[in-house]
Amino acid sequence: MTISVTTDATNPTASLATPAAEALDMDRLSFMLFGHAAFQYLHAACELKLLDLLMERGALTVGEIREELALAERAADILLLGSTALGLTVKEGDRYSAAALISSLHTEGVWQKLKDTVAFEQHIVYEGQADFVESLRENTNVGLRRIPGDHPDLYHRLSQHPHLESVFYRYMRSWSQLANEHLVAELDLGNAGHLLDCGGGDAVNAIALARHNPGLQVTILEIPTSAAVTEKKIAEAGLSDRIEVHPGDMFTERFPSDNDCVLFAHQLVIWTPEENTLLLRKAYEALKPGGRVVIFNSMSNDAGDGPLIAALDSVYFAALPAEGGMIYPWRLYEQCLRDAGFSSAQRIAVPGWTPHGIIVATKHAP
Repeated sequence: MTISVTTDATNPTASLATPAAEALDMDRLSFMLFGHAAFQYLHAACELKLLDLLMERGALTVGEIREELALAERAADILLLGSTALGLTVKEGDRYSAAALISSLHTEGVWQKLKDTVAFEQHIVYEGQADFVESLRENTNVGLRRIPGDHPDLYHRLSQHPHLESVFYRYMRSWSQLANEHLVAELDLGNAGHLLDCGGGDAVNAIALARHNPGLQVTILEIPTSAAVTEKKIAEAGLSDRIEVHPGDMFTERFPSDNDCVLFAHQLVIWTPEENTLLLRKAYEALKPGGRVVIFNSMSNDAGDGPLIAALDSVYFAALPAEGGMIYPWRLYEQCLRDAGFSSAQRIAVPGWTPHGIIVATKHAP
């Protein structure tokens, strides 16, 4: 069986690639060398609420900043040296203000989502990625040893660490919200009666799709240790009559059947291609003829040269969550879909700085 690939009319194949990386120079190399320190300045500016303070109060002197943040003189000098050198803050005369981009992100409602991402990187990713080299050597998630527990994947271990679990779900909700408006807009579910959301987390995508499609019923397949969090979010959204949670492991349990659509949102970046093919085959079996499977997550270019965020995010997937996974290229998902029985796929690139993409494939009638 051959799989045909089409692209969205507004996003032709050429637009799925990014320009080649900038030529390496000493400034770029130096930033890589001290990139860990740059991130710590970003985290400190968020955690100490420096940027929130400046957006709330306007330009302030170093003395006013010290008083508001309860920092000693040396500590404030270090924080402001880094935040200003990195462009997070701008100094005019003796006053500091938040960068225009930060203020714009705040106005657009994006800033809190960025802060949730920073917290995830600091509290979950940062320590584990110290094992990146060993993870590459062993071809497995060696960094998971930094998270106490016995289960071989991160997601089951998080239930034993309430603070980390909270950080993780805030991040996943925010990361999804940065792009799922495009999922809602691009995915036509007008004729769909039932959608199965595999590994739906705290229901952020299921809720968005249910609200946009009033006739849609959704079942979320989620691991039992996280099901309570999922149910709580659904109840808070007032959608318990339309979204239900089916506790279970997607690898070991049979998928609920008779679905018009099966959604994998931010799932297939975690597992190996072989595991992804297995999950897509289970989705194929759980779909009605004419039903569709939807893959929604970050994508890398088919050429293997970017985008940069896809490459950087792959450090996490190599070192922490499970034994396989990375930000895969579009073509790999299409190969998995072909191996699972699907015969056609549509690519939909998502605009914006996050490298999200959507692939939709149909189960054709026998």
